[in-house]
Amino acid sequence: MKRAHARGYTLLEVVIAFGVLALALTMLLGILTNSSRQVRWSGDAGRAALLAESLLDRVDLEGPLREGRRDGVLEDGRYRWVLDVRRWRDPARPPGPVDPSAPRMMELQLSMEWGEGGPRERLALRSLRLVPPGLEAAP
Repeated sequence: MKRAHARGYTLLEVVIAFGVLALALTMLLGILTNSSRQVRWSGDAGRAALLAESLLDRVDLEGPLREGRRDGVLEDGRYRWVLDVRRWRDPARPPGPVDPSAPRMMELQLSMEWGEGGPRERLALRSLRLVPPGLEAAP
């Protein structure tokens, strides 16, 4: 009597196949998790940039620029911002008298943070504004 040749997989082959499948799924999930984190960070950074530009535009609508510091929160505390306004000093210009009837240049420095405020969760913008004489607010 001849014994029929058994067809199929051995237990060892099945265990190895499951091991390879588990390894592949683990790597795939790791890639997807990292990708979703990158997408979330990108969305937060883009939203912070839009909010920061909006804040800088709003400064122009609030009347004469005033030197000093302002801060606040946006979107229920998700984004925090600090705006510093001060006269801009040209580092290439030697100190000396300034014509009081000349327009003034004001520097705006805006810092925006979100999340935990880590290095990848910060945005800093600088802008200059020309203020005609007589329109600069008193400090």
